[in-house]
Amino acid sequence: MLYSPSMIYTDKIYGKFNIKEPVILELIKCSSMQRLKKINQHGYTGPYLPRNKNNRFNHSMGVFCLLRKYKAPIEEQIAGLIHDASHSAFSHCVDYALKEKGAEKQTHQDDVFDSFIKKTEIPGILKKYEIKLNYILDDKNFPLKEKNLPDICADRIDYVLRDAYHFEVISKNKINYFLKNLETRNGKWFFKNYQSAKRFAKLYFEMNRKYYSGLPTALMFRTVGDYLKYALDKKYISKKDLYGTDKEVLQKIKRNLKKDEKLNIFWKRMNKKIEYKFSKSSDMRILCKSRAIDPCFLKNGKLIKISSADSNWKKVLKEETKPKKYFIKFAE
Repeated sequence: MLYSPSMIYTDKIYGKFNIKEPVILELIKCSSMQRLKKINQHGYTGPYLPRNKNNRFNHSMGVFCLLRKYKAPIEEQIAGLIHDASHSAFSHCVDYALKEKGAEKQTHQDDVFDSFIKKTEIPGILKKYEIKLNYILDDKNFPLKEKNLPDICADRIDYVLRDAYHFEVISKNKINYFLKNLETRNGKWFFKNYQSAKRFAKLYFEMNRKYYSGLPTALMFRTVGDYLKYALDKKYISKKDLYGTDKEVLQKIKRNLKKDEKLNIFWKRMNKKIEYKFSKSSDMRILCKSRAIDPCFLKNGKLIKISSADSNWKKVLKEETKPKKYFIKFAE
């Protein structure tokens, strides 16, 4: 398969990039990456969350572009590019379909990442360009790409900026403000001053409360997860089907709606066609992952975390990193 010597890629967040490296071009064009164009970033956004066209491919390219913009090594750019390739259809909804406990941790994609990548064409592409697969798969080699919460990393920076833009929470000017004040040093992201770091942390807080761990998201995760779990149990779909696209999985399950009343109930729930209410007596408890960040900023030549400068932020971190709990009862 022949590839053009370069590609101009325009990202909505970071602008234009002239990509010339053959390994990057081949990875972008491979089927495992192209599939992500048809995987919604948030899962199933129709009835519970505002509809948007943000998908896992855009985010993966965004992480790559961000790392490239800040001159990360080519290996780290590659790791950023492929980091979401193991996402199934409906993103983190699948955690609620496959896990009886711990779904709120949303770790399924990470749990299967290494084994999934090894079954794709990605290892062959890397080998062709003498890049070691095991090196790319080890996040310890790429501190700019991945860090544990509450630290910030390229993955976290991109998805909050991209999501906030798609949900019209911030403008392009605000994005440029953050990028102008964002820097890296010795594998760490930081902001030039306290003000920009705190504003970014507050943006993340707002996105977490409204979208990442809010009731609409929790309902979406649980109802879509229940729909997929039931379809798996009834063998309307297989686990292998989950690694197709959102549309393919929906179409395959849809064939059974007319003949299965219970499946219809799950479908109505996930499409918000059945009323619900809060009820602690209900047996439906929804746990949803909650997040908060503690970015560094530069002061007198030293990197300081917000929580070190603002004691109130320590309380925010403690509270926001607890999973959110919702008790719901549907009307049927």
